[in-house]
Amino acid sequence: MAVKIRLARFGAKKHPFYRIVIADGRYPRDGRFLETVGTYNPMVEPSEVTIKQDRIQYWLGQGATPTSTVNSLIKKQGVS
Repeated sequence: MAVKIRLARFGAKKHPFYRIVIADGRYPRDGRFLETVGTYNPMVEPSEVTIKQDRIQYWLGQGATPTSTVNSLIKKQGVS
């Protein structure tokens, strides 16, 4: 099972809102997930990101791989 840390899109058309989720790589983008570990709102200026740092650290320790977008969000928040 390849566990990924990725974005799941929510919100209305042309007004996206994303949840940062832990999901099996085989699940669809907005489908089943294991846990929600944060949110990302690109529609406000500056964009708003909230992350549960302890849970991100836990999943990275378990071998979860973040997508490139989530990886950049994590680095901007200072989670290593």
